[in-house]
Amino acid sequence: MTAPSDATTPASAPANPGAGVTRARYRRILRFAGWNLAVTWWYELFLPRIGLARVAERTRSKRMRRFAKRFHGLAIELGGLMIKVGQFMSSRLDVLPPEITAELEGLQDEVPAVPFGEIRALAEAELGVPLERAFAYVDPTPVAAASLGQAHRGRLAPETAAEVGFNEIVVKVQRPGIDAIVDVDLAALRRVGRWLSHVRLVSDRVDAPALVEEFAATSLHEIDYVHEAGNAERFEADFSGDARVAVPSVVWERTTRRVLTLADVTAIKITDAEALRAAGIDPAAVAPVFATVMFDQLFTSGYFHADPHPGNIFVTPVAPGTPAAGDGSQPWKLTFIDFGMMGEVPAGIRRGLRKLLIAAAGRDGKGLVDAMRDVGVLLPTADTTELERAMAHLFARFGGMGFAELREVNPREFRDFANEFGDVVRSLPFQLPENFLLIVRAMSLTSGVCSALDPSFNLWDSVEPYAAQLLREERGNVAGDFGREALEILGVLSRLPRRVDALVTQISDGKLEVTNPRLEKAALRLEKTGRRLVAALVFGAVLVSGALVRGEDAGLGNVLMVGSLVPLGFAVFAGRGGRR
Repeated sequence: MTAPSDATTPASAPANPGAGVTRARYRRILRFAGWNLAVTWWYELFLPRIGLARVAERTRSKRMRRFAKRFHGLAIELGGLMIKVGQFMSSRLDVLPPEITAELEGLQDEVPAVPFGEIRALAEAELGVPLERAFAYVDPTPVAAASLGQAHRGRLAPETAAEVGFNEIVVKVQRPGIDAIVDVDLAALRRVGRWLSHVRLVSDRVDAPALVEEFAATSLHEIDYVHEAGNAERFEADFSGDARVAVPSVVWERTTRRVLTLADVTAIKITDAEALRAAGIDPAAVAPVFATVMFDQLFTSGYFHADPHPGNIFVTPVAPGTPAAGDGSQPWKLTFIDFGMMGEVPAGIRRGLRKLLIAAAGRDGKGLVDAMRDVGVLLPTADTTELERAMAHLFARFGGMGFAELREVNPREFRDFANEFGDVVRSLPFQLPENFLLIVRAMSLTSGVCSALDPSFNLWDSVEPYAAQLLREERGNVAGDFGREALEILGVLSRLPRRVDALVTQISDGKLEVTNPRLEKAALRLEKTGRRLVAALVFGAVLVSGALVRGEDAGLGNVLMVGSLVPLGFAVFAGRGGRR
C-alpha cells in the first residue's frame, strides 16, 4: 500500500532524519488495518452472501486468534497509541470474542522501559535544573513503564518536602518523542475511521470518525501532565470527605506538561488477592465498594475515571482510630492514580443512564428500551416491539445471574437466544453515541476488576440497591420535572396557532406534500433490483470475454477476469443497506 496523499499524511511533513521512520510507521498501521478489513469483509460479508456462511463460522475462532496475535506483535513493536488501542480492545468483553480480549489482556505490562539517561535528559530540560537539584533522589529503575510515559520513585528536596508535607514521591516523565508518535498514530487512525465510515454495516451502528476524534482528544489530554494534575485535583474534590476514596497530592512546583510529580501512594494492587488477605482484607468485600464508587462517578457526579484497570487502583489499609479511617466501618481506602484518561457524562446522557440502570435493576424490558432511546443508543424512529419482547425473554432467563452462574449456562442456549433475536437487533438502527467510548470502557473494566476480586461476584447485588437509591432521588425530583414539563407544554401551545396558520396557507397554495413511505420503499427496491441485474449481466460478459481472450493474450485475459469481480461485488451487495 502506498502512502496516502491527504493533508493528514505524515509524509507531507518537512524532511528530517525521522521522516522516513514516520512514513514507515504510518504505512505499517494502514497496511495492517487494510488487510484485516479485507479479510473480515471476505469472510463475514461476502461468503455468507453466496451461501458459504458455514465456512466463515468454522474459521472464525482461528481467524480471531490470528488477528489478536498479529495486533499484539504490532502494538509491542510500535508502542504509542497502538498500545492504547489494544488496551481498549482487551476491555471490550461485551462485544469482542475472548480469542481477542485474552490475547491483548496483558499488553500494558509488556511495554519496554526507556533508558534512564533519556528520561533524565527530558526531565531536566522540562524543569530547567539538574535532576539532583530538583529532587533529593530519583530511582533509575522505573516502577512502571506505560505506552506514553514512565514512572520513577523518588524523594523531594527537604525545602520542597517541608512545603507540601510529604517526602516520598513518584515522578512521571513522558517518553521522549511521544508527541510525534501520537500525531502519526492519530493520522493513521483517522484514515481507518474514514474507511469504516464507507462500510454500511459499521456506519449504521457507529460514527467511526467521531469515535476516532474522541479517542484523539483523550490521547492528547493524556500527554499533557498539567491537564492530568488538574484532573486529579478535580477528582479529589468530588470525593472530598468520602472515607472510601483517596487521591495522590500533586507537587505543582515540580510539574510541567511533560513531567508530573505526585505523592507516592503505592499500596496493594486491587486485584492482588493474596496481598489483600495478608493485610486482613477480604477481596470479596472490596468488589461491591469499588462498583459503587464507579457508579457514583458515572451516574451522580458525571466525572469519572475512564481507565480503572487494576494497575491504576490500590487498596490502602487505614489504621483504626486515624482521621483517615472515617467512621471505622471500612479499614481501607480505594486509592486511584493516573488521571490522564477522564470522562464527563453530560446531564442529559446521565439522566438516560440513570433510567437505564433503574430499568435493568427492575427487569423492565420496555423501560430499558425507552432509556436506550434517551441515551441515544437507539434512534427515536425505531419500531421496538420485538426488541422489548427480546429483553423480556433475556431478563426472564438470565436476569440476576452473576458471572460465575453465566459460565455454567450451556453455550448452545446462548447461541439459540442469539439466533432467535439476532435479526431483530440487526434490523434496528442502533448506534454508539459520540461520548460513549469512555463510558463503555469504564464499565467494562469495572466488571472485569470486580470479577477478578470475586469470581462469584454478582453485579446485580450492587446494581439493585444503587438503582433503588437513584429511584428515591428521582421521585424526590418529580415536582421539579413536572414544572419543567408544564413550561414545555405552555411553549408548544403558544406556538400552535402560528403552526396551524402556516399549515392552512400551504394547503391553500397547493404546496402541501404527502409521502407514502411504503410506496417509496417498494420503488427503491425495484430500482436496486434492476441495477443488480445489469451488474450481474456485466459480470458474466466480462468474465466470459476474459476467458476467451486469455488464450491469445494472457495478461489482458487475466485483467478482464479479475475486473469482473467489480460488477460481481455490486450485484451481490447492492441494496443491502436499504433492507430494514
